[in-house]
Amino acid sequence: MNSSDHPEINTLVDLLRARATHESEQVGYRFLLDGETQEVSLTYQALDQQSRAIAAHLQSICQPGERALLLYQPGLDYISAFFGCLYAGVVAVPAYPPRPNRSLERIEAILADSKATVALTSQSILSLINRQLEQVQSLQTLHWVATDTLETFADHWQEPVLTSDSLAFLQYTSGSTATPKGVMIAHGNLLQNLAAIHRCFGHSPQSQGVIWLPPYHDMGLIGGVLQPLYGGFGVVLMSPLMFLQRPLRWLEAISRDQATTSGGPNFAYDLCVRKIAPAQREGLDLSSWELAFNGAEPIYDEVIERFTEAFAPYGFRREAFYPCYGLAEATLIVSGGEKNAQPVLATVQATALAQNQVVYDQVTPENRRTVVGCGQSLADHKIVIVDPQTLKLCKDHQVGEIWVCGPSIAQGYWGKTEESKQNFQATLAESSSGPFLRTGDLGFLANSELFVTGRLKDVIIINGRNYYPQDLERSVEQSHSLVRPNCSASFSVEVDGEERLVIVAEVERHYRENRWADTPSENGATQSSKVKAVIQSIRRAVSQHHDLQVYAIALLKPGGIPKTSSGKIQRHVCRASFLAQTLNTIEE
Repeated sequence: MNSSDHPEINTLVDLLRARATHESEQVGYRFLLDGETQEVSLTYQALDQQSRAIAAHLQSICQPGERALLLYQPGLDYISAFFGCLYAGVVAVPAYPPRPNRSLERIEAILADSKATVALTSQSILSLINRQLEQVQSLQTLHWVATDTLETFADHWQEPVLTSDSLAFLQYTSGSTATPKGVMIAHGNLLQNLAAIHRCFGHSPQSQGVIWLPPYHDMGLIGGVLQPLYGGFGVVLMSPLMFLQRPLRWLEAISRDQATTSGGPNFAYDLCVRKIAPAQREGLDLSSWELAFNGAEPIYDEVIERFTEAFAPYGFRREAFYPCYGLAEATLIVSGGEKNAQPVLATVQATALAQNQVVYDQVTPENRRTVVGCGQSLADHKIVIVDPQTLKLCKDHQVGEIWVCGPSIAQGYWGKTEESKQNFQATLAESSSGPFLRTGDLGFLANSELFVTGRLKDVIIINGRNYYPQDLERSVEQSHSLVRPNCSASFSVEVDGEERLVIVAEVERHYRENRWADTPSENGATQSSKVKAVIQSIRRAVSQHHDLQVYAIALLKPGGIPKTSSGKIQRHVCRASFLAQTLNTIEE
């Protein structure tokens, strides 16, 4: 059964019900508990039954259209809870699982924005965070449900009235915790995008997936969980933590299950090259791997080359690499190339590209940048490159903002009418054609191939996740009394094909340069130990609140941070000065 051939399938509920009816005993999902061999599984029939049981309980405690937070570790419970929400006509809100002794700031912000009334989780997580819940008033107002302790009431389920325009879930972008944005994804958006992925990736019932991506992000949920259901093929899942602890587990799973489709952000391939020793690669068989998708962050040609060189002896083919581009606001995928085609590269002048011009000739080794193509626009969709100031179409060989239109574009941001209008209903100045989604990403088109060159805004992308600089800077400024308020900058730099985080912060004015020498202070601590304390506090705060490791920290004299005349931090100027080593640094 191919869902695209069944016009009666208008929602994901229709899709799973059809699978449970026609392929009831087929195992849809296997989850590796230890990232290796210990596994649990779900047939389509079992998933349908669990989803109906959860939905029946939800229908007894809330109304259709209400929002429910999903707070789980990666696993099969997450999938059942997600479909349980859909089966109840409740809007699912995937969120990061809370961790003991870690900040709940992001969950609180999502709760405040979505106005969720229910939180679905597991008994183990609930017992772990009980003490934190007692300290957060807003979380106490939620109706908490541990779905793994529910009695089975699947027969009490009543099928909700849903259409393709019905809201399925809110995908909160990995953006500022101060102003979280929930992208409204409808059932129709999902089915359109899933059909596009199915075509681009060349999937069939004989395909086999291996996915370690987190299910609370769009790539992990839509690409890793929903796409296999759409295509009717099996997928092996594992926790991202299992992959990060031992990247070899990912490739071993592909080898063991002879997977045809798997992938992740650029950093994942780089991590495999750096962390999997040649001796550990022996015995791998990657010859079944037809499509290695690469997206969610900048894609580097050096990483493609290094990974291919490292794993070609074990059956990996360079043409398996599938660079692609997408974002939550467009459900998931926006562009992709031909399956089995070599990645498309464009070598241009780096200095010209920095000035938003694409110049192919007279490229020298010192002034070159190789940009990886991300394929062409999806069928029934359109990509245009637009000057973000004039809103006019860019000329050939000019970099501009990437605008997209088509049936996969989401309905807007939850509860944010003005922002939705600005971002989802843009029109071109010359023709008033549209509406287009403004992606906030910069790029250019060459022979219909999309090349992504950077961000219009200051979002930092590390390990496939987006971080807003203002969130990081707020944590930095609260980490130690010697860090000056509103005088820090965060940005990323490329190190060996990987994006790494840099923090630059001014120290308080009354600590003059000569007092940072190794001299005793009133409490007996030396000034250099104070410097170390500031640096250590910054590292600790960024790790605790954002789960990020800081690559470099530079402490500056007062007035050292570049700012605009209105006092705004100039992060791009700060980054350029850091790379040129021209910052007025006390300690680095």
